[in-house]
Amino acid sequence: MPLRIVVDRGLCQGHGVCESEAPELFEVSKQGDLTVLDERPPDAHRKALELAVKYCPTHALTIIEEADQAEEQGE
Repeated sequence: MPLRIVVDRGLCQGHGVCESEAPELFEVSKQGDLTVLDERPPDAHRKALELAVKYCPTHALTIIEEADQAEEQGE
């Protein structure tokens, strides 16, 4: 099932834990600004993404499971 990363910018403080857990998905600038490099990552990145969410000190990250368009259309 496709994934989508959601960041609560009000909670994110730029600690960089997400980047250390999933550098292919997150980048944090020296100023603490978070960039999500791939908001809809392939399932191969699920484990790293789950660790980034788990260890985010401010709980600013959420994984949303999105239904495939084919599933939504009943195919």
